[in-house]
Amino acid sequence: MENAELIELSLAYGFPICLLIFTFFIGRYLERAHFKSIRERETLTNHLPAVPSVSVDPDVTVAESKLVTASVVVSLDYFKKFLASFRNIFGGNVQSYQSLLDRAKREAILRLKEQVPDCDIIINLRIMTSNISSVQTRNKGIGGVEVLAFGTAVRYQSAP
Repeated sequence: MENAELIELSLAYGFPICLLIFTFFIGRYLERAHFKSIRERETLTNHLPAVPSVSVDPDVTVAESKLVTASVVVSLDYFKKFLASFRNIFGGNVQSYQSLLDRAKREAILRLKEQVPDCDIIINLRIMTSNISSVQTRNKGIGGVEVLAFGTAVRYQSAP
């Protein structure tokens, strides 16, 4: 085997494998950093409940209510796309997308809460998701996920 053939083989097979390994470690690091940030911000907003209930406490006078919305778009890394493509072949639960959806949902709720820090409760919380197709795959795959969270922020006359 000549040097040119060896270089050609290493470029054809070695580069994609190195790229997958690189994206695995970078994606893992970024995901862990985002989860850490989410946990820290959740402890700061634990005092503000966000519930799917559509009614408020009838014993307390409402001073103000307003619609609040927050959205977040989280992109997939190449390693998760690679793992998901195997799951599409064999079927089953796609674990690599579960952490992506969890991060996006928690981030959207946090952004919703951070908009109204002076409110007492967010009622009628709704969460919607949508897939964002990748441009390179001509709408054949998921490039990311968008999560939209919305609800009614309520501030009571006197805190319950």
